[in-house]
Amino acid sequence: MSGKRDRTNELKVFLSDNEQYVLDEKVKVSRMRNKSEYIRHLILYGYVYDIDYNDLKEYNYQIAAIGRNINMIRERIMKTGDVYEDDAKEIKELMEKVWHTHESMLSKVPLQKL
Repeated sequence: MSGKRDRTNELKVFLSDNEQYVLDEKVKVSRMRNKSEYIRHLILYGYVYDIDYNDLKEYNYQIAAIGRNINMIRERIMKTGDVYEDDAKEIKELMEKVWHTHESMLSKVPLQKL
């Protein structure tokens, strides 16, 4: 560390015990490193969102699984040169599952404003 700070302006704020508790809890929930980072973010952007990426990971997993299924059908079509009615039906079902998964994911989009 060079010892010279980029931020040289100190901010001093007095809080009640309750306000201090609320700030501490919001900093914890935000997963930011410290109060200074949290307050700078509030000053610059006016809000802090807590984003849970677990649903997005599951969404990506489900989409990848559907893609693998469609690819297996494609390979079977390429090998045989025939498109079977069951294959077309399965692809349609898989695409409906993609849209259902997509709609489910979008329903979870509203983020929590802290």
